[in-house]
Amino acid sequence: MKRYWLTGLALTLLCQLQAQQQEGRILYERTTQLQIRLAGMGDGAERNIPQSRTDKMEVIFGKNQSLRKPVVEANPEPENFESGGMVIRTFAAGAEDISYFNYDEKRMVDQREFAGKKFLISDSIRPLQWKLTGEARVILGLPCQEAKAQRISTRMSMMITNGEPQRGEVADTANIVAWFTPAIPVPTGPDYQGQLPGAILEISINDGRTTFKAIEISKKADLAMIREPKSGKKVTAKEFADEQQKLMQEMQRNNGGRPQTFRLN
Repeated sequence: MKRYWLTGLALTLLCQLQAQQQEGRILYERTTQLQIRLAGMGDGAERNIPQSRTDKMEVIFGKNQSLRKPVVEANPEPENFESGGMVIRTFAAGAEDISYFNYDEKRMVDQREFAGKKFLISDSIRPLQWKLTGEARVILGLPCQEAKAQRISTRMSMMITNGEPQRGEVADTANIVAWFTPAIPVPTGPDYQGQLPGAILEISINDGRTTFKAIEISKKADLAMIREPKSGKKVTAKEFADEQQKLMQEMQRNNGGRPQTFRLN
């Protein structure tokens, strides 16, 4: 009888696992608070600069892999903002900016396009130290759990001083709050993929400086789209940042040192 009970429990758990969503598509909305400083250009210079930008991305997942890509409008128009003779132009991510994740192999490949050139950035998935808080809520009809982590790294920062762009590496500590659902037992999401035992549906970084929110979940998706990108120059993350810096300096020189147009994303 005891043996029968264990077998029945195992079958019940197996049926529950099979009933969970293993593949599909999640549409996210990302909101980023822009932090642009125009030193030496007058007190009112920053008032013309947008405070935030919102865009959308989709994640297609299945077979323990996923592909993240932006949702691009048919004819996207950049937003232009002028202040003190400086024109700042913001672009959403391009259609070629995609990220591939292989959870079995614990690796990722980013394809990025910048100044008409494509780059491939390969890396391993390095999980953060996550702490489950015990908090729970429902998102889009699915039960979710809260997890928190801290990421200590560096990032490139841009400041415009007296009309001259300056980029430099600064310390970047991110306090992350994520909500994931065990109902989709795939470690996917809009960011921090391969790190939690379920799809991440919401993320807040540094008290909302950047947020991701799932706005639609589909059980059907074209899994043939989940392919590792192969087009572009292979670089490390640091080499890509250096390439961006070099290309921006070249654009400024070609523009005669005059106020420049920048891509902020």
